[in-house]
Amino acid sequence: QVQLVESGGGSVQAGGSLRLSCAASGWTISSYSMAWFRQAPGKEREGVVVLTQYDNTAYKDSVKGRFTISKDNAKNTLYLQMNSLKPEDTAMYYCAAVPGNKLSFASDHYRYWGQGTQVTVSS
Repeated sequence: QVQLVESGGGSVQAGGSLRLSCAASGWTISSYSMAWFRQAPGKEREGVVVLTQYDNTAYKDSVKGRFTISKDNAKNTLYLQMNSLKPEDTAMYYCAAVPGNKLSFASDHYRYWGQGTQVTVSS
């Protein structure tokens, strides 16, 4: 059974940090391109960062220099280190996966999704 499970969300003050994790089971992330998306209340889901199968990355402009995506193939886990958090980063964060080497911020390009983890940043 293919599954993605996010964790690590929480509530922090502006300027703080969080590290999100996305554990995959039933398949190996090394064969997939992975991404983090987020959705704030009343807004559309948006791509935050992509990590392709061949380790190319792309970041949403507003998170460049603050967020870092990484993965541990041995643990079959994707991570998102978020530093210097701002209130506008408040959202439900989802990890997503698609087979192969694809660099896309389009949510409909991704086949597998986690259930999400809430990040709340207070000013």
